[in-house]
Amino acid sequence: MKPFTVHRGRVAPLDRVNVDTDQIIPKQFLKRIEKTGFGQFVFNDWRFGADGTRNPDFVLHDPRYEGATVLVARKNFGCGSSREHAVWALADFGFRAVISSSFADIFANNSTKNGFLTVRLTDDEVATVMKRAQDIDEYWLSIDLEKCEVRDDQGFSAKFPVDEFVRHCLLNGLDDIGLTLQYDADIAAYEKEHPLGTASG
Repeated sequence: MKPFTVHRGRVAPLDRVNVDTDQIIPKQFLKRIEKTGFGQFVFNDWRFGADGTRNPDFVLHDPRYEGATVLVARKNFGCGSSREHAVWALADFGFRAVISSSFADIFANNSTKNGFLTVRLTDDEVATVMKRAQDIDEYWLSIDLEKCEVRDDQGFSAKFPVDEFVRHCLLNGLDDIGLTLQYDADIAAYEKEHPLGTASG
């Protein structure tokens, strides 16, 4: 898993509350068995009409936000079903982090397991970032997980809370397998002392 230390990227403003996982990745696209390839379907029902035509009014079709790697949205982002595909889709599309004032717990947990950062700011701080992303061309943010801080080039900065265990995993690029492999030497020593097939008792 790719470590997350400091990321600087263009910001795309999704000015909506209660963005649920079915809106992030609609259920008809959940048939893939790999983690990749979901990005093309992210926010599909907002990006495209029923006939597949592109919705020019959707924010991610605005040329100003092309290549954005930071998404800012209103409260309760990632609510709804527990599908991990929502995180896969956002990451595959190119996002490295989402900023909101609150996240669904399962979405936040799935994000951690995939090296994707959920940044929780206050409603006022989210409103500031949202407005600047809407009003300023080429609006970029730096998200510093080492300092737990978000900052821009116009003087805005804000601290964000993060669980220390989550922070450790993201900074070091550790998913569940990586966490286990930290104890590889201990596991090998145990297996040496307890070889398979040895009768017990």
